[in-house]
Amino acid sequence: MNGLQKSEKDYENHLHPTEPRWFAVYTRYKSEKVVKRLLDSKNIENYLPLQTVVRQYTRKIKRHDIPLISCYIFVRITNDDYVRVLETENVVKFLRFARNLLSIPDEEINILRRVVGEGIDVEAEPGRFQEGDAVEVVGGKLTGLRGRLVEKQGKKHMLVELETVGYTLKMSVDATLLKKIE
Repeated sequence: MNGLQKSEKDYENHLHPTEPRWFAVYTRYKSEKVVKRLLDSKNIENYLPLQTVVRQYTRKIKRHDIPLISCYIFVRITNDDYVRVLETENVVKFLRFARNLLSIPDEEINILRRVVGEGIDVEAEPGRFQEGDAVEVVGGKLTGLRGRLVEKQGKKHMLVELETVGYTLKMSVDATLLKKIE
């Protein structure tokens, strides 16, 4: 092996033989719910964050539960479950960061559950927060939510990014419920 190549030991793998940890799994397009059912049938703990959207058609209004993050589902597994997840129909691969298989902290999965479970409108006060600021929700049912302000969109919207999940969650946030964290 020459000096430019990395050995297997240079890559991180957070799979553990006995302690279950959360990982993100990439699925085929529009197959998230099918993968969830298949993982449930294999008794593999999983979480598919769904959001309810209302669509108005010519003669009716319908509610649909759609994935918050397209083509992703989260699994809580040990080392022994890794291959069973990969063998599941419509599972493409595990999400990796620069070839590293990193687990997602329980706190970030809990944040996703809280964001999806609460229909709270939150808004940002213009000028108080700058793009790149670390922010925390300090009031209401989303207290403790932490992220990074990616972009302000007008007076009432901001984009908050969860670091490990690697996706941006768009939320309306009331400026009185936010604080900048150092």
